[in-house]
Amino acid sequence: MIIATSRFGSLEVDERRLIHFPKGVLGFPDQHDYALIQTAENSVFYWLQAVDRADLAFVVCDPRLFVPDYVVPVKLEELSQIGLTDPSAAQVFTIVNKVDSMLTGNLQGPLVVNVETRQGRQLVLSDRRYSTRHPLMSLAQRQEAVTKTA
Repeated sequence: MIIATSRFGSLEVDERRLIHFPKGVLGFPDQHDYALIQTAENSVFYWLQAVDRADLAFVVCDPRLFVPDYVVPVKLEELSQIGLTDPSAAQVFTIVNKVDSMLTGNLQGPLVVNVETRQGRQLVLSDRRYSTRHPLMSLAQRQEAVTKTA
């Protein structure tokens, strides 16, 4: 499938990389279909690109890579809406934002995806341990590490 993106032009995307959000994501309830795009071989970050809007994409990652004890307290009824009966069969993503020299993740609004059916849902957590701007990594530290190894 070919999709248009504002960042990368037209891309061919394997249909197995498409995720359907029946209720959309926060702020975009009418956008249901997204492609998960990996732009570098070993990158932990992906683009979640809207299939029908070239200008709509989010950077996402697995939050457990940065917050190992992160747990999504999800109700079974929320999982059943995307065809899940077992939480361990889900892939969890967080939307990433750049704030100054820090990458942050929205740990209060995780994206939960049923890996088998490729159905997803954005949850809104009330757990105050997590924030919408939880620090993931400093870009300054990453740049220093790249400079030292180059």
